[in-house]
Amino acid sequence: MAPSAQQALSILRDSSRFEWYVIPFLLVVIYVYFVDIGKKDWSAVCAGLAFWGMDWHAEIWNAVIAHASGYAPLWGTPGKTAYQILIGLNIEISLMFLIMGIAAVKLLPADRSTGIIGIPNRLFISALLAVCCILVEMVLNAVGALTWEYWWWSTRFPFLLFLVAYWPLFLVSFRVYDIRTTRAKVGATAALYAWNAVLILVFGVVLRWI
Repeated sequence: MAPSAQQALSILRDSSRFEWYVIPFLLVVIYVYFVDIGKKDWSAVCAGLAFWGMDWHAEIWNAVIAHASGYAPLWGTPGKTAYQILIGLNIEISLMFLIMGIAAVKLLPADRSTGIIGIPNRLFISALLAVCCILVEMVLNAVGALTWEYWWWSTRFPFLLFLVAYWPLFLVSFRVYDIRTTRAKVGATAALYAWNAVLILVFGVVLRWI
């Protein structure tokens, strides 16, 4: 197993690493959601939760890949953290992604049919934000906070990172945002969380792979 993966696993769900800065960070997340809950903007709330749910979906499979390969996940987070949730997910990243989804939909034009340089605005904005996330990830990789151990999962193949790691998160979040009824939005988001729960039950509780 790669040293970076061994390091990430060595701190996996170690509660002794807790740091108090997590609490104000959590309060920021609560504030962001309460603002839209107060406005009854369920589209934004569901979109934000759907984005977070998609990140969890990706992180679960990333952890499964680490176990199945016996070598490393696609991405790992072996550095300093207040809590390592999965091999490639720490509490800081998780809280960040809780905000990212709800923040991203603030950029969306009210009219879904509006184009940006001839491209449907949802596709354009989701692609742009995915590229921005990849650029941030490249910086994190450069400083050693986030690791890549496979030659094909690196800056040499950024399009793969784009297609697998980030673009789907924004696409699903925006799709949930645009669903016409609140009931359907909640249903779609709940279905995603239910699927994640099944994956956690199978790979985490039963098989103990993650």
